[in-house]
Amino acid sequence: MSLKIYNSLSQTKETFEPIEPGKIKMYVCGITAYDECHLGHARAGVVFDLIYRYLQHLGYEVTYVRNFTDVDDKIIKKSQETGVSCDDITAKYMQSYLDQMAKLQVQSPTEQPRATQHIDEMVALVQQLEVKGLAYASGGDVFYSIRKLPDYGKLSHKKIDDLESGSRVEVDAHKKDPLDFVLWKAAKPGEPKWASPWGEGRPGWHLECSAMSMKYLGESFDIHGGGRDLIFPHHENEIAQSEGVTEKCFSRYWIHNGFVNINAEKMSKSLGNIRSIPAILEQWDWEVVRYFLLSAHYATPLDFTDKAMSDAEAALKRCYEALLALAKAEVGTAKIEFDFASALSNSLNDDFNTSVITGEVFKLVRQINSTLATGEGWDPQNKADLFAGMKLLSTVLGVFGSEPAAFLARQKQLNLNEAALDAAEIEALIAERIQARADKNWARSDEIRDSLAEHGIILKDNPDGTTTWSV
Repeated sequence: MSLKIYNSLSQTKETFEPIEPGKIKMYVCGITAYDECHLGHARAGVVFDLIYRYLQHLGYEVTYVRNFTDVDDKIIKKSQETGVSCDDITAKYMQSYLDQMAKLQVQSPTEQPRATQHIDEMVALVQQLEVKGLAYASGGDVFYSIRKLPDYGKLSHKKIDDLESGSRVEVDAHKKDPLDFVLWKAAKPGEPKWASPWGEGRPGWHLECSAMSMKYLGESFDIHGGGRDLIFPHHENEIAQSEGVTEKCFSRYWIHNGFVNINAEKMSKSLGNIRSIPAILEQWDWEVVRYFLLSAHYATPLDFTDKAMSDAEAALKRCYEALLALAKAEVGTAKIEFDFASALSNSLNDDFNTSVITGEVFKLVRQINSTLATGEGWDPQNKADLFAGMKLLSTVLGVFGSEPAAFLARQKQLNLNEAALDAAEIEALIAERIQARADKNWARSDEIRDSLAEHGIILKDNPDGTTTWSV
């Protein structure tokens, strides 16, 4: 089965064919560095990392560019509110983003350009748009005249007369048409600024990505990605700028990941339900978070709840417990046949459908547990093949690759942290409970069990008189 991708441009699933055989050029819109990144940024990071990994797995040479927006209205506003320079704000949050992506096992792209390092390319692009008659200067700003581009709206599938004005900035009185968007903004007191033919100013948000993508990938490239919220106006305006100058197809395939909701509500600052990546990783193991983000098809909405995360944790725990038991199984003849490569390609060739491959993994886990329950020893070569297969999956998915004992230990420690108890305290209470039972002090024994249960510590009394615990 060849790779098929849902293309937002055509709104159909298409067989993927790169512009240049064996090579893929991909651009994904990165963050605006003014605050800690949230779960939506994590989903985009993980989704396009999965796509990057899988394209490499298929044998393509991939040039992957993901940018940083480090000059923008939101950054300037934060600087004015806090008194911290724009440079210090962007440096802090770009580094934080990189740190959080590394924790989620997101591989570094080929290039990670910053907008402020490409002002010359942006100015040149605006000049070319002026020559083409698509841009006009007014009051120190420069605007794009969208009615001069016949197919404006082809990505968002909006008719030009139905569009509402505005994107990240207020409508400017200098515009000839309220739908026109800004390419270059005249400098205001105290704002970052650069020299240009229209006076000192700074680039518009949409301009930045057009200039950076074409610098690193050329006038036409294979894949452009980002969150669904970027389709309009950001990606629509990128197409207008880029194709307005080159008169060539800007990107052949457009991939957009779905939203992340919080308890069935849209994640937004107005609702106060933004969940930052650092806060989430304090509560949940990185592999649980990554597995959760890949558990549904990338384009569908994903609902973040404590139950969903607990279910993700339980699923991975079940998988690793089975793998740990398999690793300890004695030598014998039992074995399971599972074609990892086919399972991977059958799933991901269908528009990177990770929900299918994760489902296949847990079918395998059930087979392992069922076979282990027979008490037979395991064929050594088959055991080695199964672990090699899991390694293959982890190379592409970024999950299922931990040492089973290490993953289970991480979960235990996280749960202990949440319970505000350490192992020594638990063992001491268990010892006290054993003594209480020996003294027939059943009230104290029950009190200790109930107290530990309140902290999520589950006790199991064994026939041999010992007691084990789990979290």
